[in-house]
Amino acid sequence: MISRIDLRGAVGDPRDLLPRAELDIETALDRVRPICEDVRRRGTEALIELTERFDGVALTDIRVPREAVDSALAALDPEVRAALEESIRRARLVHADQRREDTTTTVVPGGTVTERWVPVARVGLYVPGGRAVYPSSVVMNVVPAQEAGVASLAVASPPQAEFGGLPHPTVLAACALLGVDEVYAVGGAQAVAMFAYGAGPCARADMVTGPGNIWVAAAKRLLKGVIGIDAEAGPTEIAILADDTADPGYVAADLISQAEHDVVAASVLVTPSTDLAGKVEAELAARVPATRHRDRVAEALAGRQSGIVLVDDIDHGLAVVDAYAAEHLEIMTADPHAHAARVRNAGAVFVGDHSPVSLGDYCAGSNHVLPTGGSAAHTAGLSVQTFLRGMHVVSYDRAALAEVAPHVVALSQAEDLPAHGEAVIARVGAGPAGGAR
Repeated sequence: MISRIDLRGAVGDPRDLLPRAELDIETALDRVRPICEDVRRRGTEALIELTERFDGVALTDIRVPREAVDSALAALDPEVRAALEESIRRARLVHADQRREDTTTTVVPGGTVTERWVPVARVGLYVPGGRAVYPSSVVMNVVPAQEAGVASLAVASPPQAEFGGLPHPTVLAACALLGVDEVYAVGGAQAVAMFAYGAGPCARADMVTGPGNIWVAAAKRLLKGVIGIDAEAGPTEIAILADDTADPGYVAADLISQAEHDVVAASVLVTPSTDLAGKVEAELAARVPATRHRDRVAEALAGRQSGIVLVDDIDHGLAVVDAYAAEHLEIMTADPHAHAARVRNAGAVFVGDHSPVSLGDYCAGSNHVLPTGGSAAHTAGLSVQTFLRGMHVVSYDRAALAEVAPHVVALSQAEDLPAHGEAVIARVGAGPAGGAR
């Protein structure tokens, strides 16, 4: 059901030996390029035609009526509403603490540099659809953008034929709970293009964020520069670092929960314990046939992207999970907090027996839009910072400029850009040796 990879005694960089989903963005680019160009040229007309082709839904308008958003909230199951409200409350607590304050540094008397944190003006937030429904992704996209102070937010989510060509009603209800009423029934690469170029009622956005399939990822790569992006999300993944103190039932349940997302989802256990590996395999054999999406889970666990990785010890295991740079990393060891403190590369770290990834998906307060495919080694998950830009504001008076002018002139001459120095000399004058006076 799940393969073993034995890295005991291995030396060197383990990255090429670790299981990883294949994501052929380059091939997908050839498919999404004409789609995005069509949206750029024909706007709403193209979006309606593409939606009928890819989603089997004939739209007359890409924007979801406000009354449909309100009706979805009115019809929402009270237990689901309560859960979403608690998820929003916890996410706001965490993301509110990520806000940054402007700071002013006095470099010299009369010379200051202020770093202002300015929110992006308009953001397009993508919420995927398909095998599952993701109202939680509405929360994870919208809350940090709102806490950052983004003034204009729009959500796009694929239309569903069974719901009259609207996005899933639970997605619409989550938008209503968050006060977002600009929602579009558009999915896939065409949604990214809609935000990048604008179309009909949808004005151009400065940034697009949110997870999606390979076509969404390819469109983000193609249009990066036309529009800002958060990341190119690939198949979801979990890595679990565990020793023989871990509960094999917990480990197996978490591997299954991640495999439930998609047949290309990655579930990886890293452990020095062959005893634990065997017990987890036994738990998987018992639990997978009993889970609702058993076929999908079994295919994901058996895929090349999943596996049990045997390592020499926990130190070796930490090196391996850092090399893997998982989207989600769970630590289930005898001293999980100490070991978690040593992790450098992960989208999010879940510490101990009672912090499963599924908690982070919904109600931990953390964000579940996270880097995948090893990009956690250089990229952070979605946060308030995603929607803020640091802007330096420079203010020098004449005396402060005159004091530093000789250095500016010297550097401008060293770079053979003398007009740079002359722009300073024009303000403060120059001494007999070419320095400022």
